Amino acid sequence: MIEVKNITKTYNTGGEPFEAVKGVSFSVADGEFIAIMGPSGSGKSTLMHILGALDSPTSGSYFLDNKDVSTLSDDQLADIRRDKIGFVFQSFNLLPRTTVIRNVSLPLVYDGVPDKERIIRAEEALFASGLDRIYFSHLSNQLSGGQIQRVAIARALVNNPSLILADEPTGNLDSKTGEIVLNTFQKLNKELGRTIILITHEQEIAEHADRIITIRDGVITSDSKSHKKR
Repeated sequence: MIEVKNITKTYNTGGEPFEAVKGVSFSVADGEFIAIMGPSGSGKSTLMHILGALDSPTSGSYFLDNKDVSTLSDDQLADIRRDKIGFVFQSFNLLPRTTVIRNVSLPLVYDGVPDKERIIRAEEALFASGLDRIYFSHLSNQLSGGQIQRVAIARALVNNPSLILADEPTGNLDSKTGEIVLNTFQKLNKELGRTIILITHEQEIAEHADRIITIRDGVITSDSKSHKKR
């Protein structure tokens, strides 16, 4: 599903080039659940932006579903983000005074999906994320942190993406709630076959994935199976 070949990313800061990612290569199979782990400044956020089609590499290639994303224009990258990738962020990014069902169905509005179909697909995504129906009509600012993150997961699922990219998704949650959210990702991977890439700086969080890629100073230092938490 994903093939990253010798990716580099160089920034010019104050006239001095800084290489944030240095010749990274790896692959991700369809239906795999991996974690990319590293400390602040390791290059994992830069790599996440490339995998999410939010940025392009300086050199190297990135194939997603057999398409070379690294060669695409800004408009084409926007299409990839809309059609292929579901994002779950640490900060949730929901509309606070808008109902849960409206928050989840909003991406479908931009795609011109009819009202009735939008509701059906949003409800299916919410059920898949593990949120109870009684919360569907709540405003997002009436929910707990864990419930809000499940809504964010549902929003990521609603366009049926081939890849879910979760960037520090438990960063604003307490440990118990974070565990519930991580178990939701495991369920989505195991029962629905979703491909998931989890970005984190914590070993304990990364252990929920099947495989952990560790990055430091812009290079991969290890790539191995995790001691998966169940």
